[in-house]
Formats: sequence, C-alpha cells, structure tokens
Amino acid sequence: MTLQSPQAIDGDIFSSIKELSGKLVERWRRRDRISQRSLGKSVGRTERWIRELEGGAGTASLEDHIRCAHALRMTASHLFIFLFAVEHKMAIPDELLLQDDLWDLERDILDVVSRHQATAVARLASRGGAAAIRPA
Repeated sequence: MTLQSPQAIDGDIFSSIKELSGKLVERWRRRDRISQRSLGKSVGRTERWIRELEGGAGTASLEDHIRCAHALRMTASHLFIFLFAVEHKMAIPDELLLQDDLWDLERDILDVVSRHQATAVARLASRGGAAAIRPA
C-alpha cells in the first residue's frame, strides 16, 4: 500500500472537487427550494458566499463544502470518493458523482470496511491470541 505524495495531488484536483461539490449543493438547494440566503444563514455565511461556493469559485474550504452538504441533509461522499480514486490512480465515472443520493453506495463501502477490519482482527487473533488485538 502506497500513498501518493501530497505534491501528486495538486490544487487542480481540489478545485475540481469544489466545483463538483458546488454544483451538487446548488442542485440539492434548488430541489428543496431553499434560497441561497437561507442556506447561507444556516451555515453562518452570506448569500454571495453561497453563490460563489455553488459556482466553484471563492475561498470556500472543503470543510465549508461539507458544512453546506450537511445543512442540506446530504453526505460528503461526493468529495471523498473522487479523492480516493485519485489517490489510487483509478478513474471514477462522472455519472456516479452526479447522482443526488449516494447513501446506498456509502453503506456498501462501510460494510466492506467493516468486513475487512473483522478479517484483519481475526487474522491477528489467530496469530497471537487476544493479546495481539488489545490496544497498548
């Protein structure tokens, strides 16, 4: 397992994630008939700031995008699935990231992580007994 160096994940990738996130935030906000002013108020920002976030511009951080996503009752997987793919040099279909609801995919990912962890713990236990899996 190797991670790319921080230099390998350049600003263009983060810009792309923010642009995509902004579009999704706008889509969900419009779908739920929430004004930019109302969303801004709920996250402690201005209407103009929301407009910039939705356009992929401005100074919004990934944390800001997550805050807006949560205010709209959406999860932040649209930010991280793309980043995971980049780190592993894998392509990810644009159509996946444009879906409104990734809940089922997220549950599947969490199930896989849970099974992976259970297998790793069982493997450690079989090699060294219970002492091998107790925290230090």
